Amino acid sequence: MTATREKSQLMSASEIDRTLVRLAHEILEKTEDLDRLAFIGIRRRGVPLAERLAGKIETLESRKIPVGVLDINLYRDDLSTVGHAPVVNSTDIPFSVTGKDIILVDDVLYTGRTIRAALDALFDHGRPARVQLLALIDRGHRELPIAARYVGRTVQTTDSEIIEVKFMEIDQTEKVLLVEKVDG
Repeated sequence: MTATREKSQLMSASEIDRTLVRLAHEILEKTEDLDRLAFIGIRRRGVPLAERLAGKIETLESRKIPVGVLDINLYRDDLSTVGHAPVVNSTDIPFSVTGKDIILVDDVLYTGRTIRAALDALFDHGRPARVQLLALIDRGHRELPIAARYVGRTVQTTDSEIIEVKFMEIDQTEKVLLVEKVDG
């Protein structure tokens, strides 16, 4: 594990919540048919994001938006470099993706390779009408031609910096940090 030191806090819990309210409104403005809309969170931190966004839209529109969970570990192109036995969690998509307007949800968009793997995994479950991407943080440095339609915040980073997103559901704290790799 790489040693890191905190450089700055990019978002507090209240800033994350306000950003999600804004993103929910933006989704509603750009979605023609809410009956076809569904969120799929990329495991790990895309899942609470997707669930929270669905909750915000339910509050605003009084309708439930389906939420699925996508595990991409077996679809990664760096599988041979992440260990001998990748940890496979469950994918749980309790609805048909065929014909749906899917919004893939992830915490940080970086090289685009996670999203490429997510698209491969998603299409193994059917053929959506449309797939869009939502990222809480877009930090640039793309290696693939992938862009998010919905972005909470764009943060310019160097290769030695890392964005750490912390959610109550996983980390028992709520914030977004900019950390830097340090020589150990």
